[in-house]
Amino acid sequence: MVLKTELCRFSGAKIYPGKGIRFVRSDSQVFLFANSKCKRYFHNRLKPAKLTWTAMYRKQHKKDLHAETIKKRRRTTKKPYSRSIVGATLEVIQKRRTEKPEVRDAAREAALREIKERIKKTKDEKKAKKAELMAKSQKTQTKGGSMARAPKGQKLGGGGGKR
Repeated sequence: MVLKTELCRFSGAKIYPGKGIRFVRSDSQVFLFANSKCKRYFHNRLKPAKLTWTAMYRKQHKKDLHAETIKKRRRTTKKPYSRSIVGATLEVIQKRRTEKPEVRDAAREAALREIKERIKKTKDEKKAKKAELMAKSQKTQTKGGSMARAPKGQKLGGGGGKR
């Protein structure tokens, strides 16, 4: 014969048939308590997790581990697979992986040298343009004579000074 046991809403203890206190709240929710102590603590709004004798406390503080059978999680092992990346095919990636570090370093240095040369070239071009513009502006100043400048007056705008 199987007895239908229920659990106390506060302590988590088993309540056998004919035992315990049943409380029905005004919103028709039914609460079962093992004894008047559990009922009193529930109505005083005590948290069962803070009382050492309740099931919730024991569960949160990892007591009674022998009672619960802990199932170990198996991690899925990642199967190695290789596929091409957006910029390179699988063959290119394999070739890069197998080549010696000296070859890789030489290729990197060549690429860096090429980038530096390109940067130097653009700087030289900018300097040449700047020099050309300066030469033109000097020619126009000598042809036009002295350019009349506006007299330096008081600056407009916000009042400076200490705050």
